[in-house]
Formats: sequence, structure tokens, C-alpha cells
Amino acid sequence: MPFLTPDITDERDGLAVFAQQQIRQVATTLQDLSPEQLAGRPTVSAFCLGDLSRHVIAVAGGIAGEIRGATAVAGGGAAVAEEAAEVLRGEGAEVLQPEDTAESLIAELEAAGAELAAAIRTGALEAPVPVPEAPWFSGEERWTVRWIALHAVEEVARHAGHADLLRESIDGQFAYALNARADGETWPPPGW
Repeated sequence: MPFLTPDITDERDGLAVFAQQQIRQVATTLQDLSPEQLAGRPTVSAFCLGDLSRHVIAVAGGIAGEIRGATAVAGGGAAVAEEAAEVLRGEGAEVLQPEDTAESLIAELEAAGAELAAAIRTGALEAPVPVPEAPWFSGEERWTVRWIALHAVEEVARHAGHADLLRESIDGQFAYALNARADGETWPPPGW
């Protein structure tokens, strides 16, 4: 069941596996949703599951870009991509698109998780990452790739919990049952 991560081998693998797994948790909440459910707002939250998924895709891509950019700069390469910094500042927030479906967003979330995990696995963990100018980052002077990778886990975990609440408000489905379904298993498991 994808609810738990596989064993990890070292720090870098742990950061990559947990970041990717949290993104997968957001993806599991989208299973079998109709377009109306994907766009519906079952709570007072400003996010629907589609908007939340688009936001996670953008954040994961932005952080992956920051990691690749910081690693390139540390190795004497190109500067950090400005579009990644824009995402971290909250600019250009993504919203559900008319062509989005639960299946297409699941695929994009899976790809974003793989991209972020790959960036973490190849990133220079001690490389400095510029802190974006935004009120919620005030007081921060220096980040490293290691810090931003941990932040990715924390940030997406918060959104995964939010996605769980939205999904449960839509149709009563919850993380254990959705994770079992994602792996082709039944819920509850035999003998439960």
C-alpha cells in the first residue's frame, strides 16, 4: 500500500522517497472523481481538489528547479531559474484547467513527484538556494538544497492532509481505502 514509504538507503534517498510519496498521497485522493467532484468545493476551503493538485504540481516543479539551479551554480553552471523562484513566492498560482481530469492530474502529480525525487537525488545538498522575497519567508537568510528538500516534504504533506479532508468531504473516502484502491487491493483487508 502506498501509504507507507519503502525502506530508504541514506539521507538523500530518504529525502527523495518521502517527497515523492507525499505527492503520491495527493494523487491518491483524486481516484474516480468526476469533473464536478474535482472542481467542487465541499468545504469552506478556497481550494477544490483540482486547484490543490495544480498547486502541488507547481510547487514540486518550482522546488525541483531551485534544486537543479542551486546545484548548477555550485558546480559553476547557470543561475537559478527565475520561474522556480516565482512559484516559491506564490506568483502565478495554478488552478484547475477545463481540460483537467482526475486521471490527467494523477499522471501529472506522479511525474512531478518523479521529477522532484530525481532533482533531490542529484542535488548538491549543501549548495545554497536563494530565499525568495515573500512575506512568509521573512527572517530567512539562507537555505540549502537539503533544507529545501525537507521543506518540500513538509509543504506537500500539509497539502496531502488538506486533500484528504476535501476528498472525505466529497464522498467519505479516506486515505487507507484510497491507498488500497491505488494498489489494486480491497478495503478493508481480509481479516480486518
